[in-house]
Amino acid sequence: MIRRRRLRATENMRALVRETSVSISDLIYPLFVIEGENIKNPIDSMPGIYQYSIDRLDEELDKIREAGIKGVLLFGIPAHKDECGSEAYNEHGIIQEAVRYIKKVFPELVVITDICLCEYTSHGHCGVIKDGIILNDETLPLLAKTAVTCAQAGADMVAPSNMMDGHVAAIREALDEAGLQNTPIMAYSAKMASGYYGPFRDAAHSAPGFGDRKTYQMDYHNPREAMRDIQDDIDEGADIIIIKPALAYLDILKTASMETNMPLAAYNVSGEYSIVKAAAQQGWIDEKKLVMENMIAIKRAGAQMIITYHALDVARWLKEEQ
Repeated sequence: MIRRRRLRATENMRALVRETSVSISDLIYPLFVIEGENIKNPIDSMPGIYQYSIDRLDEELDKIREAGIKGVLLFGIPAHKDECGSEAYNEHGIIQEAVRYIKKVFPELVVITDICLCEYTSHGHCGVIKDGIILNDETLPLLAKTAVTCAQAGADMVAPSNMMDGHVAAIREALDEAGLQNTPIMAYSAKMASGYYGPFRDAAHSAPGFGDRKTYQMDYHNPREAMRDIQDDIDEGADIIIIKPALAYLDILKTASMETNMPLAAYNVSGEYSIVKAAAQQGWIDEKKLVMENMIAIKRAGAQMIITYHALDVARWLKEEQ
């Protein structure tokens, strides 16, 4: 008789033969930075997550340092919004100043900046608009300028999430022309038009003012199209590929891991986070067990990095297990 249970008999035995694991160095923690002073705003739809003004960032940075997390992904919330999202590429905008501050007080932390216009535009869309149409090519120079100002402020990496055609190439060219050839691009290559983003839009004040984003974010019915978009971004100069959301798109992540040799990140998005938190608050699930199972599922599908709002909890749980 084949007895698979021989290798499941004890925790130490199971640990010896374990094929997949999560480590603290796999985690990237998203942070929301808001313009103003002495602000720590709770996000009701994302329990445990806050908007911080720069002068309150130390509270979260201390936790990140203690946890041993290596990287953060920054989202900015400006005081002023306009039709073209000019605060996104303002050299002294909220995200650029946040980068400068973090690199001053925590220089070893890998700081990644999201490159998009939706948090900065008065209409909430990710590009320039004319007659209700999101214009692709007219948006590209603004995204490129945003990436350059973030890198000049000290960002270690830029992460374009806007899903405009050709955005990676435009950003790579602009970075190179600015003498920033060594700044990597972490591209949201397979970013679906998903219902899982609702809590994020609360956090980032980025809900579209009209319509939806289906003309530029990907149709989640199309896995082969996702692979074409991933390959396009690789060809345009992306250094890391993001699949977003994570849990509902593990098939895309697995295919990407098999068909490319690129470093892969999965974004465990706000809706995925909030569903777990809401169920845990009701006592319906064991939060730690479910979160860790989700983390392993993402790693098992092929991600080297996990962008997750659970990062501080996961880091703490991993340390406790040690």
